[in-house]
Amino acid sequence: MSVLAAIPSPTQGVWELGPLPIRAYALCIVAGIVAAVVLTERRWVARGGAPGDVLDIAVWAVPFGIIGGRLYHVVSSPRPYFGEDGDPLRAFAIWEGGLGIWGAIALGGVGAWIACRRRGIPLPAFADALAPGLLVAQAIGRLGNWFNNELYGGPTDLPWALTIYEWSGGQAVTGPDGEPVVLGTFHPTFLYELLWNLAAAALVIWADRRFRLGHGRAFALYVASYCAGRLWIELLRTDPAETFFGVRINVFTSIVVGLLAVAYFVWQRGRPREVIDRGAAAADGRPTEPGSPASSGTSSEQASGATAAGAREDDHRPPPAT
Repeated sequence: MSVLAAIPSPTQGVWELGPLPIRAYALCIVAGIVAAVVLTERRWVARGGAPGDVLDIAVWAVPFGIIGGRLYHVVSSPRPYFGEDGDPLRAFAIWEGGLGIWGAIALGGVGAWIACRRRGIPLPAFADALAPGLLVAQAIGRLGNWFNNELYGGPTDLPWALTIYEWSGGQAVTGPDGEPVVLGTFHPTFLYELLWNLAAAALVIWADRRFRLGHGRAFALYVASYCAGRLWIELLRTDPAETFFGVRINVFTSIVVGLLAVAYFVWQRGRPREVIDRGAAAADGRPTEPGSPASSGTSSEQASGATAAGAREDDHRPPPAT
């Protein structure tokens, strides 16, 4: 099969804007974060949350998540940094690529928990609103791997094979003829994960609307569905990674985390979705919507009664738009 019949890869992933390097990987990460915030804001408000909550929580969660993602990547793939001929200082070079989703979710969750606690927001309810947005963000972020010519699978001549170039310094290496040096055609595992993540996001949105998931069950469905895809995609990847009994460590992580997510999903079955009270915003001085208990001077007892009444009627309301 000729290279022209394969999916092309970019030959450049960094552009110099004066002294400032513009990196495609970083742009994809930022675009993913923006998409996640926009989608989560829509879902959070539809569930009864206050506008602006999502951005305020993101200010805490995103930096924590980036640090956690980098830590997991360095720990799970330490050889480029601490192995023979490794450079420990490169562990801080996040712009070169390398963020582990497991670490990003774990430490990002800590940041979200801090922000939610400060604002009196139940973390499981916020996580349910966030779940599809995370999958969309991960899908967009995978385009950064495409620009970097990385995270591909084994050689293949399938019609959707991916052309990979020899890569150095953010661009393809050119040969004596001035053309990029082609290493071969490989499984586009970044594309497999991108498509899987978008399908999983659609699944979470559908299940959330259909079954009115609450108490973290939508987030658990996100974790379980992502792990199911990551498991078989990880088995196709050929990039360097730490192994355990000859199997990539991320395979074991996918299995363990996925099973825990399924167990949580089953454990929380039957619980009705939480009712988010926007009137609680008055507790920290946030503006409330006209007519809400807090803005109209309603007593806390009346506000609690309205919330309880809303909970009793919850099963009769149509599902919110997402």
